[in-house]
Amino acid sequence: MARSSPVLTAAALGRALQSARRAAGLTQAQLGARVGLSQARLSALERQPGAFSFEQLLSICSSLGLELSIGPSDAGTTPDSDR
Repeated sequence: MARSSPVLTAAALGRALQSARRAAGLTQAQLGARVGLSQARLSALERQPGAFSFEQLLSICSSLGLELSIGPSDAGTTPDSDR
């Protein structure tokens, strides 16, 4: 299994979900069908993930076998360090 990494920005979230979708061998249309979103909507969410509802995010993560975790950040890790 791939090592988890912190997601500190919306852009990083989009990249992480796109990477997980591709690793799962799914197209945007296939994943969209699983979670009730159009291919166009899923594409927009991968590019601009700030538009996610929390429910959509959880559904996509579940469909990709991902989990969300919340905890204290590692020392020196800030949102600016992800850019």
